Amino acid sequence: MTGADSTSTATVELPRGTPQFLEPARSYPGALVVVEGIDGSGKSTQLYLLKRWLEIGGYRLHFTEWNSSPLVKSATRRGKQRRLLTPTTFSLLHAADFADRCERQILPLLHGGYLVLADRYVYTAFARDVARNCSPRWLRNLYRFAPIPDITFYFRAPLDVAVNRIMSGRPKLKYYEAGMDMNLSLDRAESFRIFQGRILAQYDEMIESDRFVVMDGTLPVNKLQKQMRQFVKSRIDLSRFAPKKMARRPR
Repeated sequence: MTGADSTSTATVELPRGTPQFLEPARSYPGALVVVEGIDGSGKSTQLYLLKRWLEIGGYRLHFTEWNSSPLVKSATRRGKQRRLLTPTTFSLLHAADFADRCERQILPLLHGGYLVLADRYVYTAFARDVARNCSPRWLRNLYRFAPIPDITFYFRAPLDVAVNRIMSGRPKLKYYEAGMDMNLSLDRAESFRIFQGRILAQYDEMIESDRFVVMDGTLPVNKLQKQMRQFVKSRIDLSRFAPKKMARRPR
């Protein structure tokens, strides 16, 4: 893995003191790129554009997203429908979902020399579950098996901007999505705003300790994507994931 390009517009300040995560052991030839951020921050759009760019270039990659394991998804859906999920059971279901995807997809593909792109990762649990009053220490221990990302992009948008993006595109907020289980407000929209504010605060606390690459979620989509591609190229040797016939990286 090469050092960061000094001309990159996205920069990372190393954490002060000992990070909460150890440095990755790098026992595999693959690489892991993660996007994080509150709802409406633009993270999923940017990861999709990065994925398409790499796919067009023929690069060897795999995409995974939060809460998508077929073994756990149905149980989570039933729990949500019946409103049976406590913060702890909700957290454990997400951990089981992640563990299944990690064992069956993420780790095998990293060991197989793939570039893995993850739309949300363990930091989603750290932010959302702590916002639901789960213990941060307990959560860190619960997910200690997770491989450390090569890059974690944190798309940060002001709370009002992110919330307005979601509210303008959703006819109705779901019960748990809005944080109604937390009794923050009787109004679903207001509950969502308060809940997202709590999550945003948790993400901000992880910037240094987990070495997030902070991206300005208010910038135009094309400018953000350009920054993202530049940073990926500066931090990861993409030639390792290119078809053998390709002699150079994508432009």
